[in-house]
Amino acid sequence: MNQEIETHPFDPFIPQHANILIMGTFPPKSGRWSMDFYYPNRINDFWRVMGCVFYDNKDRFVDEAAKSFRLNDIKDFLEERGIAMSDTGYRVRRLRDNASDKYLEIVEPVDLEGLLSLMPGCNVIATTGEKAAKEVEKLTGLTMPKVGECVEGISTSGRKLTVFRMPSTSRAYPLPLEKKAEIYGLMFKQIGLL
Repeated sequence: MNQEIETHPFDPFIPQHANILIMGTFPPKSGRWSMDFYYPNRINDFWRVMGCVFYDNKDRFVDEAAKSFRLNDIKDFLEERGIAMSDTGYRVRRLRDNASDKYLEIVEPVDLEGLLSLMPGCNVIATTGEKAAKEVEKLTGLTMPKVGECVEGISTSGRKLTVFRMPSTSRAYPLPLEKKAEIYGLMFKQIGLL
């Protein structure tokens, strides 16, 4: 069993006018990265879902020649739409040598309140997967809804929040890309980004 504690390799990405914070759990090991940014694994469908939702093109952010994603395009897109990115785990321990959330122990969660204090216009959080949802539930005191649904309430710090629980974009999560994109699209419509 690997007892090494890893610290999150990326700073939170916070656009100037962030209105939604998307939170996963923690990146895979660096050997699986195709870029130095959130959802770096080429076989994770997060950026394909965003391409489907906003551009009706699953390959909008995919760079096949480089076997990577178009990072500059991704950052421009996030800035333009006001989408902030972070993960729920700041320091973690992998209980097995893989990227599965099931075998990930969050030793220290992200400072969510500190993060939100940098985004005064952000009152929406979207979690990508079960473990991220459970961690946000602990951090906010808001009970997580079913996948694809949201809950509104006041966090433990007194901030009004709407928290969406979205499906994981890992290919291990048994839902077709098109269905994931449909669920994410409904959320973005509900909050006025589509």
